[in-house]
Amino acid sequence: MLGSNKIQVPVIGVLKTYERLPQVLTKSATISRQADRWFLSFRFEIETQNLGNTNVVGVDLGVKNLATLSTGKVITGAKSYKKYEAKLSRMQWLNRHKIIGSVNWKKAQLQIARLHRKIANIRKDTLHKLTTLLAKNHGTVVIEDLNVSGMLANHKLAKAIADMSFFEFRRQLTYKCELYGSKLVVVDRWFPSSKTCSNCGTKKETLGLDERVFNCGHCGFVVDRDLNAAINLSKAVS
Repeated sequence: MLGSNKIQVPVIGVLKTYERLPQVLTKSATISRQADRWFLSFRFEIETQNLGNTNVVGVDLGVKNLATLSTGKVITGAKSYKKYEAKLSRMQWLNRHKIIGSVNWKKAQLQIARLHRKIANIRKDTLHKLTTLLAKNHGTVVIEDLNVSGMLANHKLAKAIADMSFFEFRRQLTYKCELYGSKLVVVDRWFPSSKTCSNCGTKKETLGLDERVFNCGHCGFVVDRDLNAAINLSKAVS
């Protein structure tokens, strides 16, 4: 570090950054490029924070909504790819006959790369806000061990599942729970969170994907399917 916004990089030399640099001892630094922008990321150690939370929250991930919490709070997914899919498809279609390597081809490739970056950033922003909310405000976070690769094999849901980025959600939540002193519990994927009544504990034999409301035939309890699953997940650690 040469100051608040300058850094000495081997071979390249001195780089000036747009944002202020962390004045700490870094373990490593990585330079990457996204579209027409360059990014410098640092790796350094920070102390964990024990916020002393003791409450438990169950989190049910879904395609319609990104997450439903056992508290009743529903987090809507960014669905950034779905939002910009038509625009991205048109940009790629218009670029199909351009001569590879030409000035116009390079301009079109840059525009496509910028849109890809925008889609990824919107998705990451939503996930960061959700995982930080969960890790900072709850002592124990319970999620299900989803078989993401198996879910992606379903061609009808693959695009929506990929847009939600369940794997990235779990990755962020894992390190943030360690950072804020909370505990992450991953329940076995065969746990019948959706089929079990969160009121009386009776398990249904079958429950179709199109059944968005859980109706218990034993006690008559009626609740949203995702909320029912989230409540069952929160009870799995008690």
